[in-house]
Amino acid sequence: MSGSRATTIRNAMVSAAIIFTTFATSLAFAQKPNPSDNVIRIGYQKYGTLVLLKARGSLEKRLAPLHVEVQWTEFPAGPQLLEGLNVGSIDFGTVGEAPPIFAQAAGADLVYVGNEPPASAAEAIVVPANSPIKSVNELKGKKVALNKGSNVHYLLVKLLERAGLKYSDIDTIYLTPADARAAFERGSVDAWVIWEPFLAAVQRQTGARIIADGQGVVSNHQFFLAARAYAQKRPDVVSIALEEISAIDDWAKTHRSQAAALLQPQIGLDQPTLELALSRGGYGVKRVDDAVMLEQQHIADAFYDLKLIPKHLNVRDATIPDTRAQAKP
Repeated sequence: MSGSRATTIRNAMVSAAIIFTTFATSLAFAQKPNPSDNVIRIGYQKYGTLVLLKARGSLEKRLAPLHVEVQWTEFPAGPQLLEGLNVGSIDFGTVGEAPPIFAQAAGADLVYVGNEPPASAAEAIVVPANSPIKSVNELKGKKVALNKGSNVHYLLVKLLERAGLKYSDIDTIYLTPADARAAFERGSVDAWVIWEPFLAAVQRQTGARIIADGQGVVSNHQFFLAARAYAQKRPDVVSIALEEISAIDDWAKTHRSQAAALLQPQIGLDQPTLELALSRGGYGVKRVDDAVMLEQQHIADAFYDLKLIPKHLNVRDATIPDTRAQAKP
């Protein structure tokens, strides 16, 4: 092998390692492959529909006649959850728009099986209460924290574009929500791009100001995904899970106070903060249709153009026509 070719390959490997640090195999989440088809292992984050579903226990009741057990695993954010799916520790989970694209680019064999309606106001860029920054175009040269590969990654890209800034015009600091909150309060970063319920919490607890959110900029869909092998083996279980998610969504939409009360012991945030977060959500599971997948394709193309992923993706490769739309409309 020539020296130049070896250098090219080595550089590509280094670049890929940097891009996909989030999706590097995590032994902390890895388990033995699912020994039985009579189990659905669900990954969830510390907020949202799946937390409500877990708290109410309605999925367990629905699956009991089929002798299917439900197992739950909590993850800190979407990228880590999809890494859990990729390494075989879960079968099903929910994340925002960007994590499936990074995961698919990293080789994860996942499929989209449903999505919630847009929740554009549920993610935003915030600055400290005493910050002089008033608009996105003032972020040039500033340190902006975000969770790499999460839904807010695309929000940041689009908001910068609208403000006439390049992605390289800011200093992106990749931090998990907990670490980003600490850095934000210390003043180590100038702004933070974050989603609910962290958004409502930092607003109410620190007086953080929103300088821009996703309204009119991004959809911010919440997606439900499954491991392809599981979706093919147990489409009936995936369908039931989506039906129960749809039912809990319908309930939460009209019972916001009760939903906040149910979430409170699970999350540890006060009722008013959770009600604020819930007020900006999208409710009701929908089919993953052509329009939604086209939006996902636009996000994937934007990430490829920015060299955030190393190859062009066809997001439709991560669908199974017979199992991608089982929830009731």
